Amino acid sequence: MKSILESGNLKGKRVLVRVDWNVPIENGKVVDDFRIKKSLPTLEYLENAGAKVSVATHLESRDASIDSLKTYVPKGMKLLANLRDNPGEKSNSEKFARELASKVDIYVNEAFSASHREHTSIVSVPKFLPSFIGLQFAREIKELSRAFYPKRPFLFILGGAKFETKLPLLEKFVHIADEIFVGGALANNFLKMQGVDVGDSLVDDEEFGLSKLLETKKILLPEDTIVVNNKIMDAGPITMENLKSKIVAAKLVLWNGPLGFYELGYKVATLQLAKMISEFGHESIVGGGDTIAAINELNLFDKFSFVSTGGGAMLDFLATGTLPGIEALNHQR
Repeated sequence: MKSILESGNLKGKRVLVRVDWNVPIENGKVVDDFRIKKSLPTLEYLENAGAKVSVATHLESRDASIDSLKTYVPKGMKLLANLRDNPGEKSNSEKFARELASKVDIYVNEAFSASHREHTSIVSVPKFLPSFIGLQFAREIKELSRAFYPKRPFLFILGGAKFETKLPLLEKFVHIADEIFVGGALANNFLKMQGVDVGDSLVDDEEFGLSKLLETKKILLPEDTIVVNNKIMDAGPITMENLKSKIVAAKLVLWNGPLGFYELGYKVATLQLAKMISEFGHESIVGGGDTIAAINELNLFDKFSFVSTGGGAMLDFLATGTLPGIEALNHQR
């Protein structure tokens, strides 16, 4: 797998750049352009190299128009129609892949955050073209890989809800991290197992082998919580004060996922955590949708060592060390 920097002379070459500009759009305007901005250096590099660039992205929202993204495309570049307009994108159609590849000479994947999907523009187009990763994609791999051989003490903070998607991370990093703080709805399963009354809080019916994780003595849980209508909605002040001391001591902090029901407005602990890591963390790697939303709300992007553009892609890469999009580039003809 090679970076676009290793692509040789690009003057006059037709290049298809797959980006992930599937961003929130309201009333025709982009609300959060973090991912877009991170992909622009690759487009600028190609422009300066004399390439003829076509930019391709998907938009999930049927209410959002691809036209809302045109202002971000450098002059002289073409923005293709929403990839999701073609049913072959999600079904990983070889026909659609050949169609996309037939109009260009080179393919560049600058969509790390979409590369956990086995979609046509991610995994099949590289079969037919010389293919490379973009500048941000290369940085994602480099920075996230630091968590595999971390500076110590290494603190992993994992929040959010979907237990089945985050369990592989816990099972892997319990052998790598010095301590793992589990927050958000993920913590409820652990708390219930310890005999804590979690009321009507969100819990999973499965046991997931959590007892083995607890036996490692590496799992840290909220000491106090904010309870509303008999449901745990956020981490409490004692928890946050204790977490602060862990962050101060850590040489590397890896954080993914909110500590409360962020989408319902229970943001206090998550915003406080963002401030603490930005202020007291030595080195920090952070990512995830609500995590980035909190950082954006506080305008703290430049206070972290690395902010990943990936949500699910970040989780999958950390859990497995690879992604379908990476494998597609590693197995080119």
